[in-house]
Amino acid sequence: MKVGILGAGNISETHARAAGSIPGVEVVAVHGTNRQKAEKLAREAGGTPYADVARFLAHRPMDIVAIGSPSGVHAEHAIAAVRKGFHVLVEKPLDIMTSRIDELIREVDRAEVKAGVFFQDRLKPDVADIKAIVETGRLGTPVLASGRVKWYRPPEYYSGSRWRGTWALDGGGALMNQGIHTVDLLAWLFGPVAQVSARVATRRHAIEVEDTAVAVLEFASGALGTIEASTAIYPGYLRRVELTGANGTLVLEGDRLVSADLLDATGAQKAEPGSAADRQGAQSAASPVVSDASAHRRVFEDFIRAIETDGTPACDAREGRRSVAIVEAIYESARTRRPVDLPSA
Repeated sequence: MKVGILGAGNISETHARAAGSIPGVEVVAVHGTNRQKAEKLAREAGGTPYADVARFLAHRPMDIVAIGSPSGVHAEHAIAAVRKGFHVLVEKPLDIMTSRIDELIREVDRAEVKAGVFFQDRLKPDVADIKAIVETGRLGTPVLASGRVKWYRPPEYYSGSRWRGTWALDGGGALMNQGIHTVDLLAWLFGPVAQVSARVATRRHAIEVEDTAVAVLEFASGALGTIEASTAIYPGYLRRVELTGANGTLVLEGDRLVSADLLDATGAQKAEPGSAADRQGAQSAASPVVSDASAHRRVFEDFIRAIETDGTPACDAREGRRSVAIVEAIYESARTRRPVDLPSA
């Protein structure tokens, strides 16, 4: 399977490492608007560097385009690749506007190709365990969910980038960029969100968008939830997700299930902390650099399997749309200072 990397920044380096670590997968082309970065990544990962998107998309042979460009051009780049017949695997968020995602979905359906999203948390072992507990009913009727993403980014994270912290290309701040992984998890684990009420603020960073957001969620099931996201919390803390059902509570810190207290026949369970997943989670709290590409490798492996078997990726474009719709509703609620209903799926 031959992969092209569209983007030459930090996350595209992770995509390239992940793809290149899979037997039978070859990175054959790299696109970057910064020619030096594209050439550097091409030397490291293999493949031909391009500074022009059209020339990159004319490269053959190529099967998959992995998109790591700025969020505000994700759908544009994905649509261009799909129209050339490529499968596309897109960094989160799938785009910053659901209207563009809808156009992408139409193009994917028309071209009969696969589209997936890098929501790699879904494929992490402890998260998979949580999903199984919820789906088998061991947690019981959903009661309350909370997600806390209290991270820190230094000022240069924004000032050193042409697109981070802008409405046009980042689409939002701590919620759309950092918090969206957790928004995806809450909706994936507890089901559709029916209504949101939110407030956002910019308290620390000199940026257009929010560096802090808080929202109350009402799920279609009747369960309640909260999401907090910030890049202004020094020194940065592990992401924490708590899920409570009628039969108990599950707690995820970083990528590790640290507590599973359930009222069922097996008795209370306690997961031991200290895995490599904890260390990666701690790094994310204070840095955008992803040193461990294993989770992204799982996404590639899952996506390739979907192509080869004509199956559905762990997170396809329709699934990837859901978190963006929730974030859009949160921003609308914060702007209008009113609750916002989400249309039922």
